[in-house]
Amino acid sequence: QVQLVESGGGLVQAGGSLRLACAASGSMFSGNGMAWYRQAPGKQRELVAAIFSGGSKNYVDSVKGRFTISRDNAKNTVYLQMNSLKPEDTAVYYCNAGGDDSIATTGGNYWGKGTLVTVSS
Repeated sequence: QVQLVESGGGLVQAGGSLRLACAASGSMFSGNGMAWYRQAPGKQRELVAAIFSGGSKNYVDSVKGRFTISRDNAKNTVYLQMNSLKPEDTAVYYCNAGGDDSIATTGGNYWGKGTLVTVSS
């Protein structure tokens, strides 16, 4: 069983930066893929970024060059550094953990409760 707790959301002006963190408790953190998903009002949840157990990364096109996903296995924590934020990045951001075969497609088995990011214009 893996429990995920997100932090770092908030209100920021366009062009600003935020860093989200997701602390994982439970076993097998380093063996799991980790990802950040987001859901904007009235829209479906979408993958933002994923980092696989071996360290490779995927990003949705809309955040490439602006967002960076990283993980610290010693701290059981995954981060999402978000720079040059835009109003369209406004969403609830969810941490996700699971197998490499699902983390960047349907999402892994474990989800955090989400943290709200609001970008004002």
